[in-house]
Amino acid sequence: MAFNLRFFLAAVVLLAGVAPALSQRDCILDRCADQKPSPARTSAVAPANFDFYVLALSWSPSYCEAHGGGGEQCAPGADRGFVLHGLWPQYERGFPQNCGFGAAPSRPALDRARGVYPEEGLARYEWRKHGACTGLSPGDYFDAAARAKALVAAPQRLNALSRDATLGGNEIERAFLEANPRLRPGMLSVVCDGGALQEVRVCLTKDLREFRACPELSRRSCRARAIRVPAPR
Repeated sequence: MAFNLRFFLAAVVLLAGVAPALSQRDCILDRCADQKPSPARTSAVAPANFDFYVLALSWSPSYCEAHGGGGEQCAPGADRGFVLHGLWPQYERGFPQNCGFGAAPSRPALDRARGVYPEEGLARYEWRKHGACTGLSPGDYFDAAARAKALVAAPQRLNALSRDATLGGNEIERAFLEANPRLRPGMLSVVCDGGALQEVRVCLTKDLREFRACPELSRRSCRARAIRVPAPR
């Protein structure tokens, strides 16, 4: 009986020493998957583990001006205004990217991206950087991007600019609010770079049915009073 008691006590001590290691291993396999990486860091998080989407609409004239033209998006006479930059899974704070899940887009999947993105190369890039973190297949991700794009109306008075304009960040935001009655302040962000309009980012629910608040993005919205908005060419 004494021997058995000593054996029992030794086993308790042994398990107590192993418990922290087991807890750490559980974190690696499960709980750490819930931790949210800081922005611009490669994610080891399982796909589909995010809070909402951001639809990024790039102002094409600024992009073409900054990159010296070239490519289908910037072809002479393309006359593009807002174009789809990407559909990005987002956390309340930070975002996943470069998750490394899923296969490269097939030709049939890329056919579903035609007309959604301004160029096929951008569709490929967006799948690799953001789409693989959503848990969707490439084709379904491109379909989701199309649905999100259709949900947001780009202001016609901006897309129809006949000459370069200078607008305040609040004016650009207000134009989107007017074009989208269900959109509210705090649900979008204006991005400017080098004094020019770069893009507008709109926050959407994970089911892509509604707009939703995104305080972290909204706080970073460009509030400059004079943002150059080059006209479509």
